[in-house]
Amino acid sequence: MKTNFLLPHKYKVFGWVFLILGIISGIILYATDFEPDVLNTHVLSIYNGDSLFSGTDEGWFKIIENGIVDELSALAIIIGGLLVGFTKEKVEDEFIYQLRTESLVWAIIVNYTILGFAVIFVYDMLFFNVMIFNMFTPLFIFIIRFNFLKLKSTNHDE
Repeated sequence: MKTNFLLPHKYKVFGWVFLILGIISGIILYATDFEPDVLNTHVLSIYNGDSLFSGTDEGWFKIIENGIVDELSALAIIIGGLLVGFTKEKVEDEFIYQLRTESLVWAIIVNYTILGFAVIFVYDMLFFNVMIFNMFTPLFIFIIRFNFLKLKSTNHDE
């Protein structure tokens, strides 16, 4: 079976490390609302400001000073999640391909169902928080579902 879009299996360990570190740091940052000054640096901002239409010192493509801990946490979650979800298994056959495909479709359907309920029933800044978490939920749901089905199939085979 040809799986050109999957990375080699050896990257899965790095993926788990990035994913777990990103989740832990993200939870700590979210729960404490603490951002250390250690990682404040000058970064390129595509747009600097609260609104696209205000006429103050805001503008496009500005160098600003920003704490990058939250960005590093988000990148660790995204990179780790992609590595965990899209690396080959030790045995990559048609059954694993089917589990992977079904899990991905299931994750997208569940994710957008949850998002639909949030659009209808959640408002103000809480909705913004829902949207932040929504960046990661398709990967989380996919990883959990795929590994659950894989574990279920190995236990069922024995």
